[in-house]
Amino acid sequence: MVKKRKKDIRKNHVSKRYNEACWRARKINASTAYGTCSEQLSPFGGLLGLVKILDLFNFKKHFDEAYIAPSRETKLGDYAMVLGIVMLMFIGFNRIWHFVYIRLESMLCGIFRVSKLPAASTYWRYLDSLGINQAQSILRIMHRLREEAWKRCGIKYSRIAVDIDTTVETIYGDQEGGRVGHNPKHRGKKGYRPVLCFIEQTREYLYGKLRKGETISGEETAKVIRALKGYLPSCVEKVLLRADAEFMSWESVEAALGEGYDFIFSNKQCEPPFDTDGWYCPRQGEEAGFNSCMYKPFGWEQACRFVAMRISEDTKGRTQQELFEEDRYTYRIFCTNLNGKAHEVIDTYDKRADVENLIGEAKQEGLEAIPSGKFKNNYAFFQIAMLAYNLWRYFKILANACGGKVKTFAGIADNKIRIARLKLLIIGAKVVKAGNRDIVRYSNHDTRTPGLLIFYEFLDRLRFGKFKECNV
Repeated sequence: MVKKRKKDIRKNHVSKRYNEACWRARKINASTAYGTCSEQLSPFGGLLGLVKILDLFNFKKHFDEAYIAPSRETKLGDYAMVLGIVMLMFIGFNRIWHFVYIRLESMLCGIFRVSKLPAASTYWRYLDSLGINQAQSILRIMHRLREEAWKRCGIKYSRIAVDIDTTVETIYGDQEGGRVGHNPKHRGKKGYRPVLCFIEQTREYLYGKLRKGETISGEETAKVIRALKGYLPSCVEKVLLRADAEFMSWESVEAALGEGYDFIFSNKQCEPPFDTDGWYCPRQGEEAGFNSCMYKPFGWEQACRFVAMRISEDTKGRTQQELFEEDRYTYRIFCTNLNGKAHEVIDTYDKRADVENLIGEAKQEGLEAIPSGKFKNNYAFFQIAMLAYNLWRYFKILANACGGKVKTFAGIADNKIRIARLKLLIIGAKVVKAGNRDIVRYSNHDTRTPGLLIFYEFLDRLRFGKFKECNV
């Protein structure tokens, strides 16, 4: 009797999670043969996903249209040189001389279509030709990428919160712009004091610049606030600015009001006269009291609303400004134009605490590296580092959108970059030639391979227009 059966009855390796035929006992001993292979091996197999995302966002098109080329001409071209530095930091290296470790990296060589990458000195000389113009053009490229990413990921926030903060980058040489200023970890040492702005909802970098190591002035803060509008996504209608006491000045308030932004600025300078009978506790048993008033500080053109939170000296957990020396309370005072109750306004401000984590992560990803003694070179490198940081944000957002099919990617948008790098990037791969084309192959023994292949299929459907946007 003849039984009908399908010709190919093998199970799909994605559904089985691995190929069972490959799982057999190995016999390794001192006499085991060894040798070499002709295939190229790569520890950064996840770079293929980055290439797909760059194609999805039309990165090369936006780069060619927005980038201002420096005077130095290169054999590979400006796009390859800038993308090479971006990929260096995307992989996890943040020094230009680290190119010596990846010159023969098969994935990178295949992406740039060369047998080996240029020497590290070539990239350094190119960086030495960059300046303020190139830094500003990279900001414009990031703005274009943001529009593409929000469109492709289905992100349509009409109201966002922008958290602004400054940080300190300690320098150990005679770099231009280095100043001795507020540096609690390395007192008395020179440093830079960049300002950075992050979007709370997506945790991505919106705008910023490298500055000399001086305390930021009111005129500078006003310029930063006015510059934000040119980099906001088109779907955003309302913006809430949150900043610490360094941004507390009439220039900042005037700029925020002029641009139509809501704002909450921490205060350590003014002493508003709060009504002693106006203190209240929003919840029974809570020891903190709240109050608000309208007050016009000296030199300001109009009165603004101030909200305060007072904590008894016996139960205080944090210390800031003391309103009166003889008072037994510690006060947290904020200037705002929001209308809600005082405790609701302060609760909204407290969500800004995450910006410290974002800045710390950006420093680990290359922001803290000072490659040159020239301020203009460091300024351009600063923006390139933040471009690599934003690419990781979009990489994780898209992987998180695929998390419904791949459990290992669920919640990856909230993971730190160093954790996401282990899940999405540092995956062993072999570049082989089959027919007349190169193919990247991943091991069946790696438990991450099935999920990675599903993610690549997801990206390909986006690239080829199978659906216009994904649901984040």
